[in-house]
Amino acid sequence: MNNNQSEETQTSRVEETTDKGRAALTSRSYLLPFILVTSLFFLWGFARAILDVLNKHFQNALDISITQSSLIQVTTYLGYFIMAIPAGWFINRRGYRLGVVFGLLLFGIGALLFIPGAEAGTFYAYLGALFIIGCGLVFLETSANPYVTELGDPQTATSRLNLSQSFNGLGSLSATFLIGQFLFNGTDRGGNIVIPYTVLGIVVLLIAVVFSRVNLPEIKHQETEEDRSQGTRINKLFRHHPMFVFGLFSLLAYEVAEISINSYFINYVTAKGWMSDNTASIVLTVALAFFMIGRFVGSWIMRKVPAERMLFYCAIGSVVCIGLVMLNLGMISMVALVCNYVFEAIMFPTIFSLALRGLGNLTKSASSLLMMTPIGGCGFLLMGIIADSTQMMSMPFIIPFIGYFVVLLFASELTRKKE
Repeated sequence: MNNNQSEETQTSRVEETTDKGRAALTSRSYLLPFILVTSLFFLWGFARAILDVLNKHFQNALDISITQSSLIQVTTYLGYFIMAIPAGWFINRRGYRLGVVFGLLLFGIGALLFIPGAEAGTFYAYLGALFIIGCGLVFLETSANPYVTELGDPQTATSRLNLSQSFNGLGSLSATFLIGQFLFNGTDRGGNIVIPYTVLGIVVLLIAVVFSRVNLPEIKHQETEEDRSQGTRINKLFRHHPMFVFGLFSLLAYEVAEISINSYFINYVTAKGWMSDNTASIVLTVALAFFMIGRFVGSWIMRKVPAERMLFYCAIGSVVCIGLVMLNLGMISMVALVCNYVFEAIMFPTIFSLALRGLGNLTKSASSLLMMTPIGGCGFLLMGIIADSTQMMSMPFIIPFIGYFVVLLFASELTRKKE
């Protein structure tokens, strides 16, 4: 991008302000890319939420324990951990659009591998397919999350990413309801999991064709002294950006909490005798609807309230809610668990965008490191071990409680620095 283009972009951003002087979410020149990339958030929300239903389905269909079924999350998010840095390297060299296309190809192929997986008839064949899907999702998320923060005024980056992530929530609740009703249909083994994954794989590959033919503008930053200094991008991030490092560990803590709760939800409420598997999947869908609404509302609020302060208040809410769950107060704990979905809704996009703030040409590399954090989904393995060994269904919530407390510390430090 030359200087004239940069000036035109800045002028466009200035023009796209409200009468009160607040920057718009995005400029007219970035509107189509923003819409296209936001559609991807629905896709990976759908793919990740299926795991929460799949977990209980495989326990029923394959007669395995909670600990064994947690390998679903471990395998998928291991793909994130292993491929995050290669994804960042690829996107740095090939750009956001090809990163999206390659991610969609891996995602679609992994979904279609459920067909031979069913023929193999073993749990581990399914795990192999899920690993490929995880590798594809990390390319998608490493491309789309930072790209959305770049498509407009830096002031509205957090609000913009929360809006896009709201469609991630829509994908999640769609998956838990549709796939939950399909799998928990009242028969002994439920529906055939191959069917939804085959449909998903075909749809994803068609979307890959669309993205291979559209033009997504690359966002370039001016070169700084830091860019010209010696050392790798990752080394520079850890040496010169301590709040990014804090944000990285805070995002990991959040992922441990959020993914573990989603994966454990159906096991928890059914073990308490409150509802059946089918009803539990519907209640989880309702909780994810609150999650989606929380992101929409949070995106709007953060156009008026500083993101740091919003994160601080929500972290307090989550710590209190999970504390009530651990106290084992019956339906009060149930209500607190559902309410937590509202408080945690803005956490991922807010932590993500705050951690990337001011990183310039280091943004893509920083994003790849942040996208290693879904390995926190392996925290469900700890919850499963605690549940299976203690038979105390509320005790495993100590894992997400600690995770939200780390987020609270990060938000507190950001708020202190802001003041």
